[in-house]
Amino acid sequence: MSFSEAVAGSTGLEIGSRRFLHPGPLRWLRALGWGLVLFFVFTLVDAAGMIAPEKLFKGQGPLIALSTLAICVAGYGLYAGAVRLAEGRWPSELALRTALPELAAGMGAGAVMLTVIVGLLIGFGLYDVTGPRVSSAWDMVSVGIVSGFMEELIFRAIVLRLLMRAFGAWPALTLSAALFGVMHLANPNATPMAAIAIAVEAGLMLASFYLLTGRIWVSVGAHAAWNFTQGWIWGARVSGLEVKESLFLSTPKAGAPEWLSGGAFGPEASVPAMVVGTGVAIVVLYWAWKKGNFKAAPDAPKGEASEVQAV
Repeated sequence: MSFSEAVAGSTGLEIGSRRFLHPGPLRWLRALGWGLVLFFVFTLVDAAGMIAPEKLFKGQGPLIALSTLAICVAGYGLYAGAVRLAEGRWPSELALRTALPELAAGMGAGAVMLTVIVGLLIGFGLYDVTGPRVSSAWDMVSVGIVSGFMEELIFRAIVLRLLMRAFGAWPALTLSAALFGVMHLANPNATPMAAIAIAVEAGLMLASFYLLTGRIWVSVGAHAAWNFTQGWIWGARVSGLEVKESLFLSTPKAGAPEWLSGGAFGPEASVPAMVVGTGVAIVVLYWAWKKGNFKAAPDAPKGEASEVQAV
């Protein structure tokens, strides 16, 4: 199945309709409870992916990146097993057949979006860029892996999907994007404006790719490449976090209005980022709506075998 074939047609989104999510009384409450359990478990896996490799292989970039990837792969296996047991299906949101082309498409989109944002910041006289310089990319490779794979699993496959099961597409889209922004308030140099920017430009944009394809791979690729491009290639702060090594170094110009440049939080809190990210989100969300993915796939008829092919 090609990428274009994967986003064609109108079938509704597979979000779970069996076992713990079967039709019946209080399905919305069961979906919320299951979502909370998964959110807690995979937040711990996410934390392990960020902390354990650095502790085990301090200073050994390639080993840190490989062990980070291994933890993410194990986390995806755990998620697939949990969904199979509790929901009676293999998760189509992790379908492997289209994973590589969709990851590549997402990576290209993420890199292009972030580069356009930095270009606009430079063009409007808000940022200075120096370089290139010799540096290692391994730290940002690890950051891209764990943020792309684990945050997308948590916020799109778990939070967005199960909020959609509970309340429908529009409330799920709004609440999941808001939560994504609020979670970034824990980052250094975060402000309410930065959280709103993250929610609007990234929360909606990354959700739109999941709603369009029914899988999280484009979102994973876009998130990972966005962070890598922002951090290692352009050397700008990533969600408030200072990057140690980068190809270029990008910083706000002295006197540049913080609300325009993003200030100490980085380009993600800037007006250009909100314009680019939100613009992409609107286009892709419209495409997903036209496809019919703002509604759930029909519930399986009673007695039907509880299998969904991950194609």
